[in-house]
Amino acid sequence: MSEPDRIPIKVLYDGACPFCSNFVRMMRLRRNFVPELVDIRAGGPDVDAAVRAGLDLDEGMVLIHEGQMHHGHEAVQRLALMSTRSDLFNRVNAAVFRRPRLARFVYPLLAFGRRCVLAVLGRPRFADG
Repeated sequence: MSEPDRIPIKVLYDGACPFCSNFVRMMRLRRNFVPELVDIRAGGPDVDAAVRAGLDLDEGMVLIHEGQMHHGHEAVQRLALMSTRSDLFNRVNAAVFRRPRLARFVYPLLAFGRRCVLAVLGRPRFADG
């Protein structure tokens, strides 16, 4: 595949969250997508831009694709559409999150679970850190 066929994307995620870290480690995107993983706790221009755009990084990851920022359930829904079906994790992820209504329902539950796990682990929320 030639370089122009490769589509760069960025995924902003919380590296202090075991769920978020495992999600980005386990997701397998189709070959034409070239992901750059950005830990929000490390900061940087993409994190600053997401915060300036009013996105609550404690409530969801961000996908930057073709100059657009997609947040929370919309980000994981788009990632599910970009993913392979190469293993059980990616098949289940795609089955749940490629459907916008289901993603909109399930994602807040996962975000709540994330907040609970961070509290149990004694890790601050992004906004507090």
